[in-house]
Amino acid sequence: MTAFVIAAALYAFSMSITPGPTNIIMMTTGVNHGFRNTLPFATGAATGFTVLVFVVALGFGSMLSENKQVMEMMGYAGAVMISYMGYKIAFSEGNMKTEETERPSFMQGAILQWVNPKSWIACIAGVGAFNLSESLERLLYYIVPYMIVGYACVLAWGYAGSKISGFLKSDNNLKYFNYVMGGSLVIVALYLAFMDK
Repeated sequence: MTAFVIAAALYAFSMSITPGPTNIIMMTTGVNHGFRNTLPFATGAATGFTVLVFVVALGFGSMLSENKQVMEMMGYAGAVMISYMGYKIAFSEGNMKTEETERPSFMQGAILQWVNPKSWIACIAGVGAFNLSESLERLLYYIVPYMIVGYACVLAWGYAGSKISGFLKSDNNLKYFNYVMGGSLVIVALYLAFMDK
């Protein structure tokens, strides 16, 4: 079972460290609000993804993934949510006054995993490749390392954001950074909604 846990951890690392909506939001939150304020969103994202894996492994995911219309609607809902968060980031105040600007919440992190196509791909591929529907024990041996490694990867993006905030002390620089990161999220959302079909 050790090899299985190592494989799960490596899979979690490769899926969680790569750029995506969750990590872009984490980095931007780290820049604008500091590392400590990334924790609710990161915890929500880890929790939401863990619940998603359980649901998919127990069979509900295969029912959803076989229904093309439901998956398409979820894709559009995800694109809308990602676009909204991108808009909020792009047009947030270009200053470091954390108490005055909105921070992504636990609930937003959890919901994002359910409407984010990258999360569904990672989840369905993992459940299939690791044969997680076979037993609850197997599922737990997968979930625990995935949650630990995935959570650490997401937090790394928030930490990186908090460290580069020193370079963005100028309100104008921070404003441009927010435009770029928010715009990136909107581009990702448009790609997911219209191009990745």
